[in-house]
Amino acid sequence: MKFKQALKFPHVFQFPAANRSAIFAAMANSSEDLPKIISHAKEYGFVFQSSEIYDGLSAVYDYAQNGAELKKNLREYWWKSMVQLHENIVGIDAAIFMHPTTWKASGHVDAFNDPLVDNKDSKKRYRADVLVEDAMSKVEDKIKKEVEKAAKRFGDTFDADMYRATNPRVLEYQKKIDDTKARFKAALEASDMTELRQIIIDLEIVCPISGSRNWTEVRQFNLMFATQLGSVAEESNTIYLRPETAQGIFVNFLNVQKSGRMKIPFGIAQTGKAFRNEIVARQFIFRMREFEQMEMQFFIRPGTEDEWYETWKATRMAWHKALGFPESKYRFHDHIKLAHYAKAACDIEFEFPFGFKELEGIHSRSDFDLRQHEEHSGKKLQYFDPELNQGYVPYVIETSIGLDRLFLATLSHAYTEEKLEDGSERVVLNIPPFLAPIKVAVFPLQKDEGLPEKGREIMNMLKYDHICVYEEKDNIGKRYRRQDAIGTPFCITVDHQTLQDNTVTIRDRDTMKQERVAIAELPRIIGDRVSMNNVLRKLV
Repeated sequence: MKFKQALKFPHVFQFPAANRSAIFAAMANSSEDLPKIISHAKEYGFVFQSSEIYDGLSAVYDYAQNGAELKKNLREYWWKSMVQLHENIVGIDAAIFMHPTTWKASGHVDAFNDPLVDNKDSKKRYRADVLVEDAMSKVEDKIKKEVEKAAKRFGDTFDADMYRATNPRVLEYQKKIDDTKARFKAALEASDMTELRQIIIDLEIVCPISGSRNWTEVRQFNLMFATQLGSVAEESNTIYLRPETAQGIFVNFLNVQKSGRMKIPFGIAQTGKAFRNEIVARQFIFRMREFEQMEMQFFIRPGTEDEWYETWKATRMAWHKALGFPESKYRFHDHIKLAHYAKAACDIEFEFPFGFKELEGIHSRSDFDLRQHEEHSGKKLQYFDPELNQGYVPYVIETSIGLDRLFLATLSHAYTEEKLEDGSERVVLNIPPFLAPIKVAVFPLQKDEGLPEKGREIMNMLKYDHICVYEEKDNIGKRYRRQDAIGTPFCITVDHQTLQDNTVTIRDRDTMKQERVAIAELPRIIGDRVSMNNVLRKLV
């Protein structure tokens, strides 16, 4: 098995042994693009294995120089669209450590579990619910293929809805999905691990590594990391690394509302690290033990939650589509089992190289969190509504997106292998220009005759507004390819004509077209093409 993996995915062997098995497990259910993306991320300074010189730490990664810039730009895009563009949403930065009663009140101590199952042959562990959901997705893919084949056969006269409602094979597939969903939902709500294992057996789900169906019993694992606060290791000093950022918002609800004189409806946003002891951490940076969330809790009047839930679903989907990725890459997925706090919940899923997976969650949390914190703290967490002349505990609509998953979505969609007209090939990252880690690369054509000095002059003019690089090494073609692989949208070449008329060649990453422009025009041209504000204006 290892020999076959080495032949098929040689890129993965540049990573330490500690993480290879997890990466190989991800490969089994993904396109062959994922190992290339993983390799590219390391080679070009986006993502490194944590503690690699010590053979790494499984499911923990470091963001390298270009990755840190891309991640910062994604975070800024979210923050500006969420806080800067909304007069009634403010941001905070709550501490990672919180009073341990916080997690008792939120339900995490008692109910923050994942159902896990092992394959006895491969010795690999999986989330049982993900196995079932993936199996249902495969049946849905079969329906999609049947519809696509029929559409080609019947042409313009084809009615997809009618075909789905009448075709025997499609109806058989749909019945299998509906029956499985019903059993799956009932098993999850009852925490019936025996039934969950039986569903896995009945669906004939195989381990992607061993190919066998030799499964253990399904067990629940709590995902929180515990640690000690202070010098004495007593039970009273046990605290947790936060498994989500939302609770820091809820416990600060009244402080923010009063100090900011906020009126319902209003939101509190924050970004920050969260920690989960993921037993099954696979698929590169999609599921990690240390990750970053971007969350906003929107506090509303009870009775308006359905309207606001739909509003935020539409708002968040528009935000994603403004990135310019194809609409076919996104879909809504309603939760089969609602969390203990949720009145309604759905995910915005993105088509990663390993299939459609959760990118962002939108949840109608009712007043669960504030009421729980009222009960456990003995403090009132209510809002006095001057329009109604009464106080109440607000309801909440939550939007929660994983920054690392957004990073992976951006990187995986941007990764492109192109065959050019002259027969050569290039690897390019078509990252939206406003998100690109490096906006401009400046290249003097030669290392002498005054060209480097002119290049430095241009570099010094642009670096106050943009992340720029200056490079003299290698021929101009190799320099272009290196910046294409990083995702730099514009390269400026300084040549002998520059010394005569103060013009340069600016090359577009995506089209590879070059145009001659005046140096004095560069700030305006580049500023307009890489402006985040141009994208934000689409959201207003």
